[in-house]
Amino acid sequence: MATTSENCIFCRIIQRQMPAKIIHEDETTLAFEDIHPQAPVHFLVVPRKHLASLTEVGADDEALVGHLFAVSARLARDRGLDSSGYRTVVNNGERAGQTVFHLHVHVMGGRVFHWPPG
Repeated sequence: MATTSENCIFCRIIQRQMPAKIIHEDETTLAFEDIHPQAPVHFLVVPRKHLASLTEVGADDEALVGHLFAVSARLARDRGLDSSGYRTVVNNGERAGQTVFHLHVHVMGGRVFHWPPG
């Protein structure tokens, strides 16, 4: 069984203790719609294993992190974002904008994005 944190909202979603609009799940990941979307398409891809941030990723987690991005790309393709472009974001730490301390990939599309993001 993957590690979890009882205080983590994403762990609670994974365990079905909190509602979410789930769009994908497999043995190691879960993807669901963001409740505060920043684009017409905005979903999150999270590992079932609780890792607070990229800082906690170790050598044993390399395949998992690769899988997070592979799932992100597949779901973006499924939603037709590959032809117009989309943004993937991993915020790492509070000063970078991370508000939920469970590693997750934001996938956003359906609008024009500018750089720098802010």
